[in-house]
Amino acid sequence: MTFDASAVETVTFDSYSTLVDVDAAEAALAERVAEPEPVSKLWRARSLEYTFVANHVDAYQPFYEMNRDALQYALDVHGADVSETERDEILAVYHELDVFEDVREGIERLREGGYDCYVVSNGNPEMLESMVEHADIGDLLEDTISADEVETFKPDAELYRHAAARTGTPIRAIAHVTAGWFDVLGARHAGMQGVWVDRKATPWEPFGGDPDCTIETFYDLAEELGV
Repeated sequence: MTFDASAVETVTFDSYSTLVDVDAAEAALAERVAEPEPVSKLWRARSLEYTFVANHVDAYQPFYEMNRDALQYALDVHGADVSETERDEILAVYHELDVFEDVREGIERLREGGYDCYVVSNGNPEMLESMVEHADIGDLLEDTISADEVETFKPDAELYRHAAARTGTPIRAIAHVTAGWFDVLGARHAGMQGVWVDRKATPWEPFGGDPDCTIETFYDLAEELGV
């Protein structure tokens, strides 16, 4: 599909990897693990895989707990000698991840252009509250919308439809901005326009159709929307 800027009334943003950099969690691992990179990659991959499976086997638990279990698995696989206390200290870095440089100014431009902005995330409310505070974007957002409200993770259509209802916007009038390919596809399947944030110049997945729009920064989205 071609991006229809004229149809957009509301912009929703994913959180992790879109607003804040989950790769920053590797620094917390580096203080306690000899080879943090493979542990970090497995941790992130497993946490997402757990959410995908949970949607189909009725095994929902808040994302913070999913993330904790995934971290424990990654540590176990790599034989890391880390206590539960140290594990929880690593996990806590999710409350203060580095925000991408374009986020605040990019969202400001969208707000000034008349677009209501929300976060739609797998993160549970406590995670989102701390993320928004640390990123210093609370004054720019109408609200945060958590998977915890429907106990269903992305890319299930129920979460995107719930988000549309919460924003009071027809789902076709929402542009959902995310770094996650599965999140793009989930949003599009539910009826939103999917905007892919490709910050690392990675190839798009050869599966499920293309994003409606691909951007490198939030400034690019502002340009697409003419603000």
